[in-house]
Amino acid sequence: MKVGYVRVSTTDQNPARQMELMKSLGVEKIYSEKLSGKNTERPQFKEMLSFLREGDTLYIESFSRLSRSTRDLLNTVSVLTERGVNLVSDKEKLDTTTPQGRFMLTVFAGLSELERENTLERQREGIEIAKAEGKYKGRKPIEVSAAVFGRKHRLSERNAAAACCAAFRGGSARRRSAGARGHAGRGRQYHFWSKTHRTGI
Repeated sequence: MKVGYVRVSTTDQNPARQMELMKSLGVEKIYSEKLSGKNTERPQFKEMLSFLREGDTLYIESFSRLSRSTRDLLNTVSVLTERGVNLVSDKEKLDTTTPQGRFMLTVFAGLSELERENTLERQREGIEIAKAEGKYKGRKPIEVSAAVFGRKHRLSERNAAAACCAAFRGGSARRRSAGARGHAGRGRQYHFWSKTHRTGI
């Protein structure tokens, strides 16, 4: 299915040009909104991502319509790729249904991986600097009061006692059942002996 996404940043802007582009491309379903592209917290954007299925093609006027953030753009492209959704951008002349477009997706994937590695590296460097300056305290320990610990301890003891009682009752029931079967067997043997003794068999 051909799905289009149209976005302008303010209510004063007119999305008519993008809408005309969608119609010329034969787009069947269009998601449109007037919100900033500074992040992905956009209702129509989220609904569009939820709607897309494997084999669908998403049409946009340009990459900036998806996001103004390089990181968000790379993440969105990654999500589309994982779902098997094709992407067509008119301004950048990107069409992932073609070999050239698929090659560009590998470039995007590489850039996304590089961005994640750089973020982790900056985080590690920040932690090392904070440790050197004595500002890094690590994860805050979880506080457990004596009352809470005592209550959990009592619950554990009760659970253990209940399990022992259940096991004892189960064992007693099995023994009673086995005893009953034994008595029944002896009764049948005695009845058979009495019958054969009387008939002289």
